[in-house]
Amino acid sequence: MTNNNQENLPDIKQTVLVNAPIQKVWNYVSTAEGIEAWFMPNDFQLEEGYEFHVQSPFGPSPCKVIEIDEPNRLSFEWDTDGWVVTFMLKEMGEQTEFMLIHGGWKNADAIVQKAQQPSSVIRATMEQGWVGIVQHKFKQVVEG
Repeated sequence: MTNNNQENLPDIKQTVLVNAPIQKVWNYVSTAEGIEAWFMPNDFQLEEGYEFHVQSPFGPSPCKVIEIDEPNRLSFEWDTDGWVVTFMLKEMGEQTEFMLIHGGWKNADAIVQKAQQPSSVIRATMEQGWVGIVQHKFKQVVEG
């Protein structure tokens, strides 16, 4: 066993308040068509244990649904580096708070296999990507 004192990188978290009821928002995070409208093409099915793929810039990424708590929480494993993506929804009157958490990061120097770059570089890139996706595209699609 290697003694590695480096800490894992923190989760990426993005939260946005959407002008839509929780069930409408849930439909955009729990169906293949909904996820494709704001994220990436996929063959998702709302079934715990279901294995699916998202079509990422690096090619198909294997995923697996690991938690469903309709209409408040959905988690899935993403790709082969230990990532977990969670969508959390909270009813706020006529609006819905949507939080995306992208966790499972290794230490900064760990190489992300598909990209062949350190986790710190990939995390920084993905954090900026999630800002654009959650704060702009997701909000625009769901409210549209």
